[in-house]
Amino acid sequence: MRNRNALPSLDLLVGFESAARHLSFTKAGEELYLTQSAVSRQIKELEDQLGVPLFQRRHRALALTEAGHQFYAAAAQALSTMRAAAKRLRQQTGRKALSVATTHSFASLWLIPRLAGFTRDHPGVDVRITADIKMQDLERDGLDLALRHGPASLAGPNAVRLFGEKVFPVCSPKLLKKKPLQKPPDLRNHVLLQYDDPDVRHPWLHWKTWLEVERIADLKPAGTLSFSGYEQIIPAAAAGHGVALGRSPLVKDLLAAGELVAPFKSQADPARAYFAMVSKNASGRPEVPAFVEWLKTEAAKR
Repeated sequence: MRNRNALPSLDLLVGFESAARHLSFTKAGEELYLTQSAVSRQIKELEDQLGVPLFQRRHRALALTEAGHQFYAAAAQALSTMRAAAKRLRQQTGRKALSVATTHSFASLWLIPRLAGFTRDHPGVDVRITADIKMQDLERDGLDLALRHGPASLAGPNAVRLFGEKVFPVCSPKLLKKKPLQKPPDLRNHVLLQYDDPDVRHPWLHWKTWLEVERIADLKPAGTLSFSGYEQIIPAAAAGHGVALGRSPLVKDLLAAGELVAPFKSQADPARAYFAMVSKNASGRPEVPAFVEWLKTEAAKR
């Protein structure tokens, strides 16, 4: 006989909270690194333990029942409290942990090459970087700070602007020795390295957009190579595999080192910028504003 006062396991609560937030077993599985069927089984087990249905399973859609809405509010609050408590306990071990969320491209091309400077000046702080294409909720996911790219209107009033971004073609200097690039129409003789973005979430990173701005939208390149991540495109350009669209803060070091060159003077400004956003739960800890100040100093070195 099941104990009616027994609490569901933490795994079931985490799975339910994610599924209820996304209203999708598939998206919850992606977030938790589980299959859709595994999340579905978790929800069924939880419903059996509670004795009530939590979701209405519609054709290609999920909806919370009234009981599901009530339980989601309680589960989300409980998990948030537990994450905050766990973080406080970890911080009592003597070393301070600083969790930073950002994208793969910003982490690999800008943040990580500079991070040794912060850790050298703050040896008691352990920086933990979470790189993901998904925008994470700082409070819910127990993160201290996020580095995000987007328009100022979505950054929030308390976000710290680090720098803007300009987009322009870049390539290896070795490539120019084989096939000169004196003007934009010369791109017809080159392979273009393209960001694979089927949903067009980042139109300013598409060659189509840049070519339209240059009024050569009908240009046909010698070929294209597509990549799922921007952090893959730039090393490919430096290796001489084609011409990429460089992003001003992310290719600065490679341009300065001569591994990349910008053959044209024209640049497109997508009216977006990089911002540092601090969790409300972390703003009172001294290592957090120290990290933001370090980011501002590094950004000013452009």
